[in-house]
Amino acid sequence: MVNLIMSNILLSRAAVLFGLILTCIGTSISQQTAQLTRIPQFENEDVNVWKTTVPPNAPLQMHTHEHPRVIVALSGGTMKTVYENGPTEVHQWETGKAYWGSLEEGKKRHADSNTGAKPIEVMVIELKKAN
Repeated sequence: MVNLIMSNILLSRAAVLFGLILTCIGTSISQQTAQLTRIPQFENEDVNVWKTTVPPNAPLQMHTHEHPRVIVALSGGTMKTVYENGPTEVHQWETGKAYWGSLEEGKKRHADSNTGAKPIEVMVIELKKAN
């Protein structure tokens, strides 16, 4: 009887340990596969609006912008911008605040990276006719 009880205790502990291991593996995999999301919201001849979520530590590819834009931080954080020609900038985006992205800056080839621990979510309003 004592052996049966000890066996059940060991099995229970092994099951808990196995569950913890699976949870850690699942969390690690989901963090590794987190990707930028861009969800179209509205577009017409004047503007293009989309919502973007930038996961932590997942740098975007080098890119440029063809139009100036307004960026509204829905969930703020720290965004690092690395320009192709070397300089970097760090921007602290506060939740609920709007920021200007000029055409001049947008035309410089750059990559952005969320350096914080949580995803940054923004609404981007691109002004098509403001060139």
